[in-house]
Amino acid sequence: MTSALAVAHEPRGIVRAPRRPAGWIAPGPRPAGPGSRADGWPASDEDLCYLCGEWRIFQKLHGHRFSLDDLATAWFACQSVGGRDVRTALDLGCGSGSVLLMTAWRFERARVVGIEAQEVSAGLARRSIEWNGAGDRCAVRHGDLRELELGPEEGAFDLVTGTPPYIPLGNGVVSARVQRGPACFELRGGIEDYFAAARRAVAPGGWAVVCHSDPDRVAVAADRAGLSIASSRPVVPREGREALFWLFALTRERSATPASATAALVVRDRDGQWTEEFRAVRRSMGMPCRGSSRGEG
Repeated sequence: MTSALAVAHEPRGIVRAPRRPAGWIAPGPRPAGPGSRADGWPASDEDLCYLCGEWRIFQKLHGHRFSLDDLATAWFACQSVGGRDVRTALDLGCGSGSVLLMTAWRFERARVVGIEAQEVSAGLARRSIEWNGAGDRCAVRHGDLRELELGPEEGAFDLVTGTPPYIPLGNGVVSARVQRGPACFELRGGIEDYFAAARRAVAPGGWAVVCHSDPDRVAVAADRAGLSIASSRPVVPREGREALFWLFALTRERSATPASATAALVVRDRDGQWTEEFRAVRRSMGMPCRGSSRGEG
């Protein structure tokens, strides 16, 4: 009998080995594996990395890769909805699918849709969805979120997420490497465009969760889009440093009381070790934590 991970096609790229503490058992849903798909293993310019639990993600070796902002946004989204059952979710500008996959991993019954303008990124996300066995409830649309056509899904998503680029055009040199330019620079709009799309997509009582480096700009953009900031939180890479970016949870419901920022999520202490809170973030998203920050993952 053939294993679900058995496949006739050999990987040409890198299949990352798990780095886990002894005895750690991966939580969450099980992946389907590559099956008999010709693209079920990474190509020569790709790798296949662990993401949440046993779920994995295809990425370009020299392209845009999932990072702290993706993990923090997905985690904050899960925190913001509380104990509510998320049935439908939309990830705007989903890239290679990291936030989309984290959301689908965390909410096992949710139907999750991503929209992505870069064809190469949309392709990677679709392959990861199939590898993880979520093709029956997850999908990626290739398109520009500024031209998002929802139809019957207008105002129907319990959760909308986004990790928009932060850098306006003219404020640096746009990378020519695959995926990287649009992931960092506002080539197809900025937070204002994300909020316009989110306002159309989010259901009454639902949540929109994003990250951004400029809280003042976010506040203005949210007000113009008809969204209210319910909570926000700065993310500090190391104790004693300035915030690297902020997390925001928004709703369609107007609030007479301005939201106040909660205490910073500090990733590492002054000695460079992961803080207990950040370890809790990782655990809640199915990621292992070793005893020391050096070599964790």
